[in-house]
Amino acid sequence: MEESCNLVKIYEHSFRKHFDLPALSDYGTDKIYTYKDVAVAIEKLHILFEANGIKQKDKIALVGKNCSYWGIIFMATVTYGAVIVPILQDFSFDDVQHIVNHSDSTLLFATDSILKNLEKEKMPALKALFAIVDNGLSGKDGVEALDEELSAKFSAKFPSEFTPEDINYSSFPDNQITILNYTSGTTGFSKGVLITADNLVGNLLFAHNEIELRTGHKLLSLLPLAHTYGCAFEFLFPIMEGCHVTLLGKTPAPNILMKAFALTKPNLIISVPLILEKIYKGMILPMVSKPALRIALKLPILNGFIYKIIRKKLMEAFGNNFIQIVIGGAPLNKEVENFLLKIKFPVSVGYGMTECAPLVSFSLYENYIKYSSGKLLPCMQARIDSPDPFHIAGEIQLKGQNVMVGYYKNEEATQAVFTDDGWLRTGDLGTIDKDNNIFIRGRSKSMLLGASGQNIYPEEIEAKLANLPYVQESLVVHKNGKLVALVVPDYDAAKAANINAQNLQKIMVENRSHLNNMLASYEKITEFQLVEKEFEKTPKKSIKRYLYTNS
Repeated sequence: MEESCNLVKIYEHSFRKHFDLPALSDYGTDKIYTYKDVAVAIEKLHILFEANGIKQKDKIALVGKNCSYWGIIFMATVTYGAVIVPILQDFSFDDVQHIVNHSDSTLLFATDSILKNLEKEKMPALKALFAIVDNGLSGKDGVEALDEELSAKFSAKFPSEFTPEDINYSSFPDNQITILNYTSGTTGFSKGVLITADNLVGNLLFAHNEIELRTGHKLLSLLPLAHTYGCAFEFLFPIMEGCHVTLLGKTPAPNILMKAFALTKPNLIISVPLILEKIYKGMILPMVSKPALRIALKLPILNGFIYKIIRKKLMEAFGNNFIQIVIGGAPLNKEVENFLLKIKFPVSVGYGMTECAPLVSFSLYENYIKYSSGKLLPCMQARIDSPDPFHIAGEIQLKGQNVMVGYYKNEEATQAVFTDDGWLRTGDLGTIDKDNNIFIRGRSKSMLLGASGQNIYPEEIEAKLANLPYVQESLVVHKNGKLVALVVPDYDAAKAANINAQNLQKIMVENRSHLNNMLASYEKITEFQLVEKEFEKTPKKSIKRYLYTNS
């Protein structure tokens, strides 16, 4: 990069360079914020911070759905030198209040629907609360009064026309805390991850060098910006590059996504495996399961031609304008992965965690090694806690630029997550090859032991189960010394196919037989137990496994 690698200076440079280009917009609305508009809004928020006595390193909490103003508040906090505390909007109101208090936040910005359900007297450290509404912010005297007050102070500070040269932010040390991010976790209450400016820069510089996204490109933001994956690669990275980010602001259901992709035609797509897997199951699987097509795919003369047609249809479904889809957050289902590789679909894969802000490994689709989670980043080191790291899975442990400082006000948890010699324990089990490609097997906490001491990775069995007919989701657990699959059937699909409860049960019996044919003897499932409701999930849509494994 031409500019200094100091985090604040990166964005000062971007706002100046891309002053008149579109920066942010909300899907379904006509409003577009240019980089100038964002810079002006940031200056107004800095005035608001000063008026409320906010100093550098103070905490500012932010909770609500993805929208342009969410991004503006985030960027205003970072460029002010304060610490942003992004909170997932799916947290309960009690949890939001707990996080605000635990983080020692002095200001709170929240979407109106959330703010009206919070009790200020239960958050005594707060100096002020502001509602994020459709056209900006609302204070105690309403939207118009607050906007008029800030506009008047802005005009006094910048009496002439606001120009790129007026964008000047005070830099702060690279080791200063920038984000205090509360993870949801699946085994208890979240911990506040202390992320420095340098942690973020490590991610951003790697993305700049490896992922083709440049000035004027478009991106559709699907993932929660309050989570480090969405924040780093759907917001901070494209804004650094001078791109136009459209915030979806809705649950990314396949039908909504298809319309949004067609309208925005993004140049890069950031996603989680679940989205691709749903599209594969709903769009591709029915197509390739037709008897005539299955026969044709076995013929070398025809299958290449058919794969080209399927690839074209899938490219069109994603807007037909993208360079690649970057998948992270969880391993991709192997059946889906195999098919995408067959049709030469441009999927790049990464692995990370909040504690690394978030990226650990990544591979572009051209260099991707099958079933891996990408190649270790140059700024990171990894070791496998195993006698044979190339072949025997052990805990993945990390060091490097992207690794967090620790957990806020939780020295016990910080000490527990680092080894005595300073390596971060990821809790993930995997192997590594000679070229530093990482292969993940599962979570250390979810690994099960077979009767003869064999390691059983339930996530791998669940991935196979997910591709069987009328299975929506599943969990593999130990019950009375036996492996049992808790299965949530796809009741909507069964109803649409006129399959009654008795026939659905027969299908599940067939599914168990088919599944066991794919498994090692010590992995075989003794029983399917059908579950009526979807499994309870964290705000990041991970199943709360611990709720179902102790019964």
